[in-house]
Amino acid sequence: MSFVWPDMLWLLAAVPAAVALYIFLLHRKKKAAVRFASLALVHEAMTRGQRFRRHIPPLLFLIALTAGIVAVARPSAAIRLPSDQRTIILAIDVSRSMQAMDVEPSRFAAAQAAAKQFIEEQPRDVKIGIVSFAGTASIAQAPTNVRDDLVAAIDRMELQRHTAIGSAILVSLATLFPEAGIDVESAAFGSLNPYYKKRGAPLDEAPKASAEKAFTPVPPGSYSSAAIILLTDGRRTMGPDPIEAARTAADRGVRIYTVGFGSAGGGAVDFGGWSMYMRFDEETLRAIADITKAEYFHATSATELATIYKGLNTEFVFEKKETEVSALFTALAALLMIISAALSMRWVSRLA
Repeated sequence: MSFVWPDMLWLLAAVPAAVALYIFLLHRKKKAAVRFASLALVHEAMTRGQRFRRHIPPLLFLIALTAGIVAVARPSAAIRLPSDQRTIILAIDVSRSMQAMDVEPSRFAAAQAAAKQFIEEQPRDVKIGIVSFAGTASIAQAPTNVRDDLVAAIDRMELQRHTAIGSAILVSLATLFPEAGIDVESAAFGSLNPYYKKRGAPLDEAPKASAEKAFTPVPPGSYSSAAIILLTDGRRTMGPDPIEAARTAADRGVRIYTVGFGSAGGGAVDFGGWSMYMRFDEETLRAIADITKAEYFHATSATELATIYKGLNTEFVFEKKETEVSALFTALAALLMIISAALSMRWVSRLA
């Protein structure tokens, strides 16, 4: 446990002072009772339980005083609370390399099955969006909590040519931050370089201000309201550099969890009678996750992917956060004060 105002803890010195004062007053009362025979007889007539019971209200008051002082110091503790992450973007690779069957029944089929299971296991208040990508990326389903629409979007997916992982990341970011003006088109046809010029622009034309609204970069992984889960074999063939796109996500604090499909040896895909070998690029996926302070998962079958997504479910539902708990100590102090006063009126007045 830590404290926002630790200097206020010196007030705890009042606790032993209060104990000393109580003992002094109790001793003084006993001396006074000896002077009056009737009071002494009443004291002797009290049972041992009654003698102990009269000290309970002061004890509760003392605990309440301690809790109140601790509350003033504003304590905080690491507590597992429901996560603030309420929007998740599933970016699913629909390139033809996902036809490879080194993941049974195929990379693409395993990704579809695992994505559907992930959707079904999320809390109903979590919005999920789907981005599909091959040579370009597009929003297959805007963020929603209607599970049937999400499953239907996955079922509609068709395999296409090429793979643009960087575009998938940028479209996912644009979906999460629709007002940010993220220039996905420039990145898709050029690069993330702000001096990129569209075809037909004069060479001496000064670069225009970026359409993306200015923002102050935040620490990677610090944005707790959303996350991206990238499902792909990691084999980029065109589009913006996925590492640069990951840095753009990191500047906004968005984590990108990457799930790699494929075996270390890769797999073959049949294209109209021609067999082509499809490499599995695990290094790129690890780098994307590392840059954004997320995690990389490797799965070789739909069964393993289901286990991975169960782990992600736990991470998204609960999150350990440093939380101020002053209100708890304040409530405890107030409750004990009330109980102490009530018992004092009920018991001590009868014994006096």
